[in-house]
Amino acid sequence: MGNTASTAAAAVASRRESAAVQGNRSGISSKSRSVSSSVSPMISSTVNSVDDDGGSRRDFVEPDYISDLPDECLASVFQSLSSADRNRCSLVCRRWLQIEGQSRHRVSLNAQSELLPAIPSLFSRFDSVTKLALKCDRRSASIGDDALVLISRRCPNLTRLKLRACRELTDAGMEAFAKNCKGLKKLSCGSCMFGSRAMNAVLENCGSLEELSVKRLRGITDAAAAEPIGPGTAAQSLRTICLKELYNGQCFSSLILGAKNLRTLKLFRCSGDWDKLFQLIAERSAGGSGAPSIVEIHLERLQISDVGLQAISNCSNLEILHLVKTPECTDVGLIAISERCKLLRKLHIDGWKANRIGDEGLIGVAKGCPNLQELVLIGVNPTKLSLEMLASNCLNLERLALCGSDTVGDPEISCIAAKCVALKKLCIKGCPVSDHGMEALASGCPNLVKVKVKKCKGVTSEGGDWLRQIRVSLAVNLDTGDTDHQDASASDGGAQDNGLEFPPMAAHNAGGAGGGASAGVASSSTGRSTSFKSRLGLLSGRSLVACTLRKWTGGNTSARHG
Repeated sequence: MGNTASTAAAAVASRRESAAVQGNRSGISSKSRSVSSSVSPMISSTVNSVDDDGGSRRDFVEPDYISDLPDECLASVFQSLSSADRNRCSLVCRRWLQIEGQSRHRVSLNAQSELLPAIPSLFSRFDSVTKLALKCDRRSASIGDDALVLISRRCPNLTRLKLRACRELTDAGMEAFAKNCKGLKKLSCGSCMFGSRAMNAVLENCGSLEELSVKRLRGITDAAAAEPIGPGTAAQSLRTICLKELYNGQCFSSLILGAKNLRTLKLFRCSGDWDKLFQLIAERSAGGSGAPSIVEIHLERLQISDVGLQAISNCSNLEILHLVKTPECTDVGLIAISERCKLLRKLHIDGWKANRIGDEGLIGVAKGCPNLQELVLIGVNPTKLSLEMLASNCLNLERLALCGSDTVGDPEISCIAAKCVALKKLCIKGCPVSDHGMEALASGCPNLVKVKVKKCKGVTSEGGDWLRQIRVSLAVNLDTGDTDHQDASASDGGAQDNGLEFPPMAAHNAGGAGGGASAGVASSSTGRSTSFKSRLGLLSGRSLVACTLRKWTGGNTSARHG
């Protein structure tokens, strides 16, 4: 009996001791978790804990270095990210949301009328915006003057503004905006309804304006009766003027003539006789009050003849000239350019199959423009004679594109291979070239790095493969599809529209306005309309030259996101 009681007592004591040990373990573990949770994320530390066997160990708590970064460093990191990644980062925590918004300098918004109530909250978050894009769907009602004025008050430091299809904006709204944002340096507007008064208000109040791009300005219906635009205070600072699809483009003549420091002039599909304007520019240039500083001129589907080209030849500093679908321009005008514009580096000609520019004009270029680096010929029929002259005299010729030329065959390609020693990029489209021409490239053009051949029926895939095997370092892009209608206008493919030089990419895209609070209002710069236009250009066969040359020059010149 006594032994039984003693055994029972021992068992009870053992159970109590075991419970005490378990309690100690639980207490230690709980204490460990408590200490771990109290450790500052800024400081690395070690914490004592108990392992499964009851032993003690020291756990290392990983420090949170990102939380220790100054706001300025974190903002610098955000500025290197894409718009989508920035939006994701803004959802991490309140601090990141605030820093991301304050460091966002470029924003693109869907400018429908519903934007107005959201403007105060949007620009409370994005309070450092300097580059703003307001784009509206053509089927929707756009923001009005009250919204634009409110934005101008919230963003007095704007330097760039892009307006697309904001049809509810009037002269009064633009005038108020110009008075509030006097530091504006770049204005691009398309499919808007305001007119001369609005443009003059911008030119008068924004004395630092450097770049002006206007497309389909619908507020001026009668060019003869319309108020002249410019020159204004901004005439002293303007460097670039781009006019597109304007029935009333002649209204800008005063501005073009008054912009003494103008360097780039682009005129696309604008009605009227433009010979007179260039004659006036030449006269003022001769008198010392013109624009001799012009270095780049783009002309597309304009009423301009050799008279205008002869006047342009007075711009002795001209380096870049694009003549696209100007059927009244002939060899005579091109020769005048070549004789006086000795600094010409880039020449693009789309002859539109008019056969008004040929060997004679190109030989003139070969003789007068030794600095030529880039030549694009579309719908022009050069022969071996002119190509040999260009190769022999233009020793710096690095990029050459021949598209839709009936006279460019194997002999001409052989001539290029033998003579163009400096050539690096070659594009051939819709020409009667065969595999024999590819064979010539295998041993010629020692500096050639890329060849693109498209829709040349005589070139087979076997010929392209053979060329790749012979010259392993040469990038050969071959498309043997059937030849279609040649309409490779650079601007149709998006090149000239973006201000490209062979074409470098211009960057006009703006980053999306961010996630979170603005998700319903903000839109990415690479939106639906842009991608649709890109697909349309590819389907129509118009973007080959633009896309090819864009890749050749290395892409965009500016960051996409601020």
